[in-house]
Amino acid sequence: MTFDEMTARIANDDGFIAALDQSGGSTPKALRGYGVSDDEWSGDDEMFAAIHAMRSRVITAPSFSSGKVIGAILFEKTMDGMVDGMPTADALKARRVVPFIKVDEGLQDEADGVQLMKTMTKLDALLDKSVAAGMFGTKMRSVIKSANPKGIAAIVAQQFEYGNRIADKGLVPILEPEYDITAADRAEGEKILLAELAKGLDALPEGRKVMLKLSIPVEPNLYAPLIAHPNVLRVVALSGGYSTEEACEHLAKNKGMIASFSRGLLQDLRKDQTDAEFDAALGKAIDQIYAASVAG
Repeated sequence: MTFDEMTARIANDDGFIAALDQSGGSTPKALRGYGVSDDEWSGDDEMFAAIHAMRSRVITAPSFSSGKVIGAILFEKTMDGMVDGMPTADALKARRVVPFIKVDEGLQDEADGVQLMKTMTKLDALLDKSVAAGMFGTKMRSVIKSANPKGIAAIVAQQFEYGNRIADKGLVPILEPEYDITAADRAEGEKILLAELAKGLDALPEGRKVMLKLSIPVEPNLYAPLIAHPNVLRVVALSGGYSTEEACEHLAKNKGMIASFSRGLLQDLRKDQTDAEFDAALGKAIDQIYAASVAG
């Protein structure tokens, strides 16, 4: 797929984006969920080899090529690896799945009710490598813990600052200011977030496209103005700790918002499943998430 073809696929096609980007801190938990215990690997190299084997199995499963998965977010080491004898980005594009790369380097400690991203010390090198690998876009995550206007303004400003640097390199950034779904004041805070995101979008250069990855809002269709904004290519939803069933139930109430789930996609997959069992479990999750993404 060319860049223009990938742009059209993400902007217009029915489907959802698979989040396959667990990094160092979250990888052991993801492996345990898959049925790989901590004593089955030793050191980072073996850990990342184990998670790459899982991701490769997902990408090469027949159900993953059904057309319902339109994009996939990768961790850097997954991008650097091979799937089905090809670089991972090429293996995805061969299945008409648009590749994205996770670029953030983790979170700062909480201040003003938010966790900003750590300063990205390796961003330019990673972006250059990602462009060379044929990636389409990036993703970076920060977290909102409470309805603090100062904190929310800071988190959105940081996302757009990095987003413009990424866009200058020719990649489409996914801005992900996640709102903690356990926060008691989330309904109030999401309205503040909506206003700050709208201001950031209005300030973008004409024709610049970004994507947004947001927690599914308490108030259905709250983010409709963002979905309709001319500088937004697509708005996607994170599962945020919800089960597949819960996330899909909430997502289906939001017209125009599609899924970008990790746990919700992978929760029923196990290493000891036969290939047929694995594909059946994956296919069931894909069908469920797809239906929620196209609802409304």
